[in-house]
Amino acid sequence: MRTERLTRALDAQRVAFITCVNDEHWYEECLLYLQSLTLPAGMTAEYLPVRGAASMCAGYNEAMMRSEAKYKVYLHQDTLVVNKRLVADLLAIFADAAIGAVGVIGCRSLPRSGVWWDGLRTYGRVLHACEPESVVDSHCREPEGAYQAVEAVDGLFIATQVDLRWREDLFTGWHLYDTSECMEMQRHGYEVVVPNQAKDFWCIHCPKEKPLAASYKEYQKIFLQEYGAELHPEV
Repeated sequence: MRTERLTRALDAQRVAFITCVNDEHWYEECLLYLQSLTLPAGMTAEYLPVRGAASMCAGYNEAMMRSEAKYKVYLHQDTLVVNKRLVADLLAIFADAAIGAVGVIGCRSLPRSGVWWDGLRTYGRVLHACEPESVVDSHCREPEGAYQAVEAVDGLFIATQVDLRWREDLFTGWHLYDTSECMEMQRHGYEVVVPNQAKDFWCIHCPKEKPLAASYKEYQKIFLQEYGAELHPEV
């Protein structure tokens, strides 16, 4: 079963920034960066925090239904967007109607595990600031052109120009929702891409270092049951 595509009319002059929030300090910082972005002439922005979401998918679906913006950016509360021209750059990529989603880091082909960072060819770039005074430039391969088609991107930042419901029926927590949405995009015939960031990175991600949650394995099983037959890993 593939997810539903919503076919309502959307406002092509509006971009929505959607975030599930459980830490107000981080969201205030995230919002500060978003509100300082340069918007192309005629474009407006809206900021939709979702508090108390049952899951990432549930929160994202709730905000999706509240917004009539054609362009939606789903990002973590600890993601800081430093590319001032973000919206213009997204519009340039989304000029290709075949592209459904843009992420900043991901993999060309998912491995059998379904975990994008295990893939043989990873693309993209994110500055990671996990600890005070410790910054790591996670720089993978760069696209040869303006962007590279990939199979999955990380959920720290996913921009879309089509509304596909997030699979809250399957992913009732905080893991694999992003890779699932990428697979759903491809089920509907859309490409997922990562932009060229050779000159500069788009985002700083500030997650706390912590072990992978035990529930990750459970959602990994769910992911592989749903999408495993559609994976074509590189060898």
